[in-house]
Amino acid sequence: MSQTTLITPRQLAARLEGRDLAVIDCRFDLARPQWGWEAFASARIPHASYAHLDHDLSGKTSSSTGRHPLPQVDELAARLGQWGIDAQVQVVAYDQGSGAYAARLWWLLRWLGHTKVAVLDGGFAAWQEEKLPLDAAPLPDSRAQARRERPARRFDPRPDEEMVVGTTELEGLVASGQVGSADLVLIDARSADRFAGRNETIDAVAGHIPGSRNHPFTDNVDTAGRFLDRGTLRERFAKTLEGVASDAAICMCGSGVTACHNLLALEVAGLKGARLYAGSWSEWIRDPKRPIASGTA
Repeated sequence: MSQTTLITPRQLAARLEGRDLAVIDCRFDLARPQWGWEAFASARIPHASYAHLDHDLSGKTSSSTGRHPLPQVDELAARLGQWGIDAQVQVVAYDQGSGAYAARLWWLLRWLGHTKVAVLDGGFAAWQEEKLPLDAAPLPDSRAQARRERPARRFDPRPDEEMVVGTTELEGLVASGQVGSADLVLIDARSADRFAGRNETIDAVAGHIPGSRNHPFTDNVDTAGRFLDRGTLRERFAKTLEGVASDAAICMCGSGVTACHNLLALEVAGLKGARLYAGSWSEWIRDPKRPIASGTA
């Protein structure tokens, strides 16, 4: 049976030697981009391959993009194939804990038509807490060599562009007053202070898109980084959606990464159909003519 949202450490451990299983380590730190690879090289879940947020799960940046634009479909498909993923493979993504980065790979695979993908609930921290096996064998210096943990397969992408909202489309929705109306909700996953325009330490401009609502991705997990139960998530998102259907929701964040955490949490809650504003805040602010707001109201 395929897992399509979350998987527990014990469930993964029971399947770890399966031929049609690919485990992908997505550990990352925005302030220390090499930390994830160094942590992976030190110790990892057996048979895992490593996905770097900047190099593997994002495309090239430019003067008009956000900090983590979507990768090119053909390049991402080639990378997935290198990791031994095809239509038959169950993918499990994990990061250091809460799923903030693993959810990015979860969403990318679903965007390309691959639904057999789950995030390890609680991540590497939960795996260690359960005292499950680790691989601490020395790795080659090259990340490219380390990707060949599994034999390569052919990944055939089937991108669903209906899952993505571009900046031009969102500009029109904001200008027409649809964002924040009874028909559409734009959900921002950043922390409450950054959403309000206070304590902005990452992007050059503070604030949020007018009409958007704040739902920090950290509200989806408990203090151990494990997702809250379905009922609690539904209650929390009901307050954010305010009666708007989940398939009329657009999720965003600073650069299109933690927005995927909200998309995953919505799925766990049984609320389907929300889309991703991939460029997110860091792309929106590239043009000073685009409107911004501050405060919590």
